[in-house]
Amino acid sequence: MPVIKHLRILGRVQGVWFRESMRQEAERIGVTGWVRNCGDGSVEAMVQGEPESVERLVQWAWRGPDQARVTSVQVQDGQGSFTRFEKIR
Repeated sequence: MPVIKHLRILGRVQGVWFRESMRQEAERIGVTGWVRNCGDGSVEAMVQGEPESVERLVQWAWRGPDQARVTSVQVQDGQGSFTRFEKIR
């Protein structure tokens, strides 16, 4: 049964290719949803997929791309229905 989680990723996560890297990782593991930068310097994502795949993406978010320095990943239940993973501006 698919799950949907809302993520808020904090730290040095903008300007380090985080959104595109997350999109690529999500597509690789079969997760749908979206990711976007927020005005406060964080990154927000809504992710949907099988529980194991969503958990893998959450764990990936703690690392991010090489230049990211993640200090926190806040995870809550999310909502929506997605057919692909999009990078939102």
